[in-house]
Amino acid sequence: MNQQNTPIKRALISVSDKHGIVDFAKSLAQMNIELISTGGTCKLLKESNIPVKEIAEITKFPEMMDGRVKTLHPKIHGGILGLRNEHASIAEQHQIPWIDLVVVNLYPFAATIAKPNTTFDDAIENIDIGGPTMLRSAAKNMGWVTVIVDPNDYTFVTTQLQQQKSIDFNTRKQLATKAFAHTAQYDSMIHNYLEPNAFPLQKNITLEKILSLRYGENPHQAAAAYRFPQNQQGILAAIQHQGKELSYNNIADADAACACVQEFSEPACVIVKHANPCGVALGDTIEQAFTKAHEADAQSAFGGIIALNRECTTILAEKITNTFFEVLIAPAYTKEALAIFAKKPNLRVLQCDFPKNISRHEYKHIQGGMLIQEKDTMILTTNDLKMVTEKKPTAQELHSLLFAWQVVKHIKSNAILIANDNVTCGVGAGQVSRVDAVDIAIRKAGNKTQGAILASDAFFPFRDSIDLIAKAGITAIIQPGGSLRDPEIIAACNEHGLTMVFTGYRCFKH
Repeated sequence: MNQQNTPIKRALISVSDKHGIVDFAKSLAQMNIELISTGGTCKLLKESNIPVKEIAEITKFPEMMDGRVKTLHPKIHGGILGLRNEHASIAEQHQIPWIDLVVVNLYPFAATIAKPNTTFDDAIENIDIGGPTMLRSAAKNMGWVTVIVDPNDYTFVTTQLQQQKSIDFNTRKQLATKAFAHTAQYDSMIHNYLEPNAFPLQKNITLEKILSLRYGENPHQAAAAYRFPQNQQGILAAIQHQGKELSYNNIADADAACACVQEFSEPACVIVKHANPCGVALGDTIEQAFTKAHEADAQSAFGGIIALNRECTTILAEKITNTFFEVLIAPAYTKEALAIFAKKPNLRVLQCDFPKNISRHEYKHIQGGMLIQEKDTMILTTNDLKMVTEKKPTAQELHSLLFAWQVVKHIKSNAILIANDNVTCGVGAGQVSRVDAVDIAIRKAGNKTQGAILASDAFFPFRDSIDLIAKAGITAIIQPGGSLRDPEIIAACNEHGLTMVFTGYRCFKH
């Protein structure tokens, strides 16, 4: 492998994304580098008065089949792949000119399939063949050839050429690595588009690095944030108006808060602490929703993450700045609200368009692999509920039970939630025993349990939880059902005069 600096005498340019290409080509031409190009790129360079040869002048073969065949030729790939110290005589015998720089980016497959009315035929026509082949050829021959796939690298390469008249091996290797990553991502997108199975035999996942984080969950752990290609929704696409850099935990908790607040169409506020909602409320206004969510558990809310599903107003900004919070997320802010937050420079203020098309799947890393599952997007209505006790829920209780079910599925299992009138009162999260989760939720709710309702993410295995619930003054329960002891649980509710409904679905979140 040649690791010496290599000069560039000839460059092949064929780009779909033409951003910056004219200025880059001018710089190359000014350094007396011969340019070869194809199709629309060649036309653009000629219109810009840049000296360039059409690829057909090299191959002595015309572009054909609507441009499908143009670069797939020995005079092109021989010029890219040939080892200068071993294949010079072969290149000379077959009149193959060396190509020292390959500048290629690919047909916009991702942008094409993102359009709502794209047909299958349109998608297939936007699968690039010659481009990836040239990129892989150039990247493989990094000992002699420089490859550029990203317009952001034009200036860097131009500067190095101007300063040292050549490209060093570390740069060539770095750019080759980037090219292989790009083609791998490109092929993965095509596979995922064509694959009809939700859980195929082979799953290709590619990610783009967005942020280098200061550290992970703890200061001794290195970390970075990645997103799926072309994804412009969610926390990683948010506008940060102010505040310190987001941490690993900030991002995870903010995502959890957004996932919960998206459950509601009414003005809603969710406050999250350590990945669990500690205060959730609906209101007639967003100001009212925040006040109720904060008062639900003001102690836990301190240093938490707030997510709002309405514009943050001046009045609300005044309320929020009275308490220490780490992150605030909202779809919009008034100018006055941002001015108020500016007085709290450490508060991270994010403007986020909540995803409209929620990803179908979620992923969990395990040693040696990943678990993939469909997201829990189940939405229940009163028609889905099974009334199992002698005492039936009132209309108000039904409304509160459905609200609680929308929230409890965002709490770590074993999960118990106590709520009243569209406001959470107490949360028991992440316990290894369901009765312990009930006990914690009741203690957190304090004097707010009288007349409240309770949601459980899975069935009650014993009546001990029901006895605690009744003693606390809670009047209604929503739970999946499905235990062998359901008759015993129902009988305990009837004994205490409680209302209970079954959903038929559990909502574990581990």
